[in-house]
Amino acid sequence: MQVRDRERVEGGRERVTVVPESVDDLWHLQYVLEPGDRVAGDTTRRIQRNDDQMRDTGGEREPMWVAIAVDDVEFHRFANRLRVGGEIVACSREDQLGFHHTLNVEERDELSIEKWWKSDQEQRLAEAEEASENPDVAIATVEEGRAHVHTVAQYGTEERATITGSSGKDEYARERSELWAELASVLGRLDVDAIILAGPGFTKQDAYKHLEREAPEVAELVTMVDTASVGDRGVHEVLKRGAVADVQQETRIESEAEYIDELTRRIAEGAKAAYGPEEVSKAAEYGAIDRLLILDERLRQERGPDGEWSVDVDDLVRTTEQKGGEVTVFSSEFPPGQQLSNLGGVAALLRYRLE
Repeated sequence: MQVRDRERVEGGRERVTVVPESVDDLWHLQYVLEPGDRVAGDTTRRIQRNDDQMRDTGGEREPMWVAIAVDDVEFHRFANRLRVGGEIVACSREDQLGFHHTLNVEERDELSIEKWWKSDQEQRLAEAEEASENPDVAIATVEEGRAHVHTVAQYGTEERATITGSSGKDEYARERSELWAELASVLGRLDVDAIILAGPGFTKQDAYKHLEREAPEVAELVTMVDTASVGDRGVHEVLKRGAVADVQQETRIESEAEYIDELTRRIAEGAKAAYGPEEVSKAAEYGAIDRLLILDERLRQERGPDGEWSVDVDDLVRTTEQKGGEVTVFSSEFPPGQQLSNLGGVAALLRYRLE
């Protein structure tokens, strides 16, 4: 994420101009933006008159600049797009004021965001800005007759390919070299700076030898790691072992995996942990929270009209920080976030156990 400009505006709000550089950045912005913010950028629009009838433009859209008061935000992961909808409050064409419009924000689109910034939103923006300097990583997990390729993103991991063959020796068995050649082709098409090759046994060494012979430019990016499994479980092993951190500064999902493992261990032992909004809020008031763990989807929901908690989520975050605790916002896209969701979407690692 590029942060190009910051300025204070009337009423104590701050206007920040950003340029998302990746799908990760669009995902981050989903949790920065909320109803009531003012967002502005370049767009296109079919012109409407005050009588609400479309002008006959042959289906063409006219370029313009708009600022909208945000009503809703949706991250369309597979379309690589963030949709921000709301009422037009400023525009390069005054006759469009008051109409609803949706800004389709894509990579490289400049966007200005005017709002009262909360601490976790500032932290997320800084994290996105810092992450732009980190390398992109692919994880290939292999076993006899099968290979899986995932990429690591801040919103989780994404499976890019599953390659299958036969480990049998009959006339229909697929040559291992064909499997490795297809794996090399998939890895070669990914725009990554590092590749982790993982799996059980010696199969990964055979795959690596093929890469060295047939695709040396891919082999140069490879680090090998032993895992007991392949596919999603193998990827989780790689992340828990910290292998990605050797080539990419500690990623969001690795730290989340560590925190959720520590939380579940403490809960099982009846040790220093709390979960659920009421119990965590009580811990915050006592100053007992060392690290607050909260799910991004739950944080956004509780800040809006559909919140279900009796606890004010912003008070919870503010109290935690004022009494020296740290706050980690979990991604709902990754298994640790799903585990946190099962605990009510909020939990805490405590300094001492509450009686």
